[in-house]
Amino acid sequence: MAVIEGAAKVAVVGYPNVGKSSLVNRLTGSREAIVHARPGITRDRKELECEWNGRTFTLIDTGGVDFADRDPLAGSIREQAQAGLADADVAMLVVDARAGARPGEHEIADLLRRGRTPVLVVANKCDTVAEIPLAAEFHALGLGEPVAVSATAGLGTGDLLDRLVALLPAPEHGPALDDDTIRLAVIGRPNVGKSSLVNRFAGEQRVIVADEAGTTRDAIDLPLLVDGRRLVIVDTAGMRRQSKVSESVEYYTTLRSQRAAERADVALVVCDASDGVTAQDLRVADLAMRSDCATLVVLNKWDVAGTMLDLDHERARVAEKLRQRPRVLTVSATTGRNVTRLLSESITLGDRRAARIPTPELNRFLGETVQARQPPAKQGHRLKLIYMAQIGTRPPRFAIQVNSRTRVTRDYAYYVENRMRERYALDGVPLVIDFVERGSRTVGVG
Repeated sequence: MAVIEGAAKVAVVGYPNVGKSSLVNRLTGSREAIVHARPGITRDRKELECEWNGRTFTLIDTGGVDFADRDPLAGSIREQAQAGLADADVAMLVVDARAGARPGEHEIADLLRRGRTPVLVVANKCDTVAEIPLAAEFHALGLGEPVAVSATAGLGTGDLLDRLVALLPAPEHGPALDDDTIRLAVIGRPNVGKSSLVNRFAGEQRVIVADEAGTTRDAIDLPLLVDGRRLVIVDTAGMRRQSKVSESVEYYTTLRSQRAAERADVALVVCDASDGVTAQDLRVADLAMRSDCATLVVLNKWDVAGTMLDLDHERARVAEKLRQRPRVLTVSATTGRNVTRLLSESITLGDRRAARIPTPELNRFLGETVQARQPPAKQGHRLKLIYMAQIGTRPPRFAIQVNSRTRVTRDYAYYVENRMRERYALDGVPLVIDFVERGSRTVGVG
């Protein structure tokens, strides 16, 4: 879903495992928020668009808040929930009607009462009409009349949305993301510093960072303005080899990462410079390329590992193993080294993925390419490249008219592709070249 700038925001807060993410999915009609029976699955704050009776607003799904939990990660989750509240126009306190009011919820309610944000108490898990009276207990929180709902069955969600919309401020009409906006997916193995890099982009602690691998589990959309250009940064959960995805949480985490790549224009494949570009990093990059993303390989933690790694060797290996030949850049999320350059390169790649090359220029290129290396011949008949035109963008797609499709060899198709990358600076950009025989349908090679 597109993030609407200027839309009112509703922070969804509450104790762990009360069904916040299930309720967000129900209200938005999506499965974007990860749902699991185990508490503590949602950790960062995730923003999703919601619409009701013509009014569009943003739901901020946050992690479960437990003030009694002294674990450092629980403290980070509380900070993210509080940041979501600070950014919200309305707070929605979700409670478990079946479990009844718990001491931790009174602490959350006390925090909400001291703020100026309107609060709506939502008693979830009232799955039958007989369970609706359970909501009455939460009058004791001192935040007004609770709304009884069931995220699972949908019971009461219409009344909830009516109450919610009534609390929203007057709408501000901001522009939706336009064609000029570049979606940037930050993907990679667990614990390579993706979230630290996103926080450096944002200039704030926007995503939880911890030494424990797998801290990020949702894909987090973060609007950003860089030199007047709109970007949406998508921070994703780390992807592990399928054989190591041993529990359902990690399976869905990997799925979110794949979806992030599929809806992105550019993918930053973040690697740990201490390890160099590993076989798993190459697999992640290949996933991005198969999703038609333009791709950059990013060696993070360069402040620690810069003197230990042969950068020329790593670049040569990437060029050899990955057909799109993405550039390899070094950064440090900790010190900020090369981060500005990384964003500029990402914008350039996104623009090249969407750009058009004039037909006369393409045919000059085609003539020079043929002159530099003659096309192959079969049984005394030589392949002829007659005419070239661009037929699509995102990713760039080109059609070359030939005298015989059967005479096109894979080796020559790669040669043409690599010449295009060199001429038009398309390293890291997905490229499709169709060799079309006169009077036949388009057939793609590349």
